[in-house]
Amino acid sequence: MRRLFLLAALTFASPVFGFTAQNGLRIEPAGEGFAVNWHGGRAGPTDFWCAAGDYAVRGLNLAPATVIYRTSEPPRRSGQPMHFSLNPAKAASSSGVAVLGADDAGFTVGAAQSFCEIRIHRR
Repeated sequence: MRRLFLLAALTFASPVFGFTAQNGLRIEPAGEGFAVNWHGGRAGPTDFWCAAGDYAVRGLNLAPATVIYRTSEPPRRSGQPMHFSLNPAKAASSSGVAVLGADDAGFTVGAAQSFCEIRIHRR
């Protein structure tokens, strides 16, 4: 039941239309999930996951333990958005991020948002 509520929240969450993540990437509702749009400049998979996690926390108020899934197959072509959903049935074959262990195309919201911290410390 909670998952249905979260899917509905993603589908009908237009008040956060045009959300800008802390790393500057823009998020918009897309189908059953949302899209993180590329805006120019250098951005790798962890930048898109950072934006997705930030949107999930600050835009959708999801709990850090909630899992979000990448739904667009890697690799992302230059200039294209990366798509995400709460629905594991829509998950891509990979998250696009090199991880130890199984890569099931999903991260918890907390783990996704933690990529923002990695980015801050890279500067």
